Amino acid sequence: MTPPTIETERLILRGIEQGDLDGWAELMGDRDSARFIGGTTNRAGAWRSMAAFAGSWSLKGFGMFSVVERASGRWIGRLGPWQPEGWPGTEVGWSLIKSAWGRGYAAEGATAAIDWAFAALGWSEVIHVIDVDNTPSIALARRLGSTDQGPCELPAPLDKYNVHAWGQSCEQWIARRAATAA
Repeated sequence: MTPPTIETERLILRGIEQGDLDGWAELMGDRDSARFIGGTTNRAGAWRSMAAFAGSWSLKGFGMFSVVERASGRWIGRLGPWQPEGWPGTEVGWSLIKSAWGRGYAAEGATAAIDWAFAALGWSEVIHVIDVDNTPSIALARRLGSTDQGPCELPAPLDKYNVHAWGQSCEQWIARRAATAA
């Protein structure tokens, strides 16, 4: 499947492209940015990771999007639907480069991606797999209306992480979106 392009007020969510490698390597090379997504890796490792995320679209019909800042055209991260083999559920996740933190981009992009996952993929629920020490992502999950569903296990080699699934049903999401729009 060819990834769609989703535009929000400040972001463009689009398919992963070879030209995203510089940003992807920045994300995966920074200790703080990569801490909760498997740890740092070099540029070659970042390319393999990028290729796996891009390949999800062919294999599963969905995958994370590259996140591009509309005003600058700069690649700032990856986010969207994700469910590799052995994953505990249908996830919408997010990871942004450090210079994009604190601007509300993750919430804006995740909202658009969740809307798309429920509408286009027909998911009945969405989760966010979050390390218990990742307080900014926990705060974002709460802001999105998700609640802590408890501990979950990730497949090796990520099984060493102490993570919880935060989530909600499609019905809860729709009701929350309707209430905030009113």
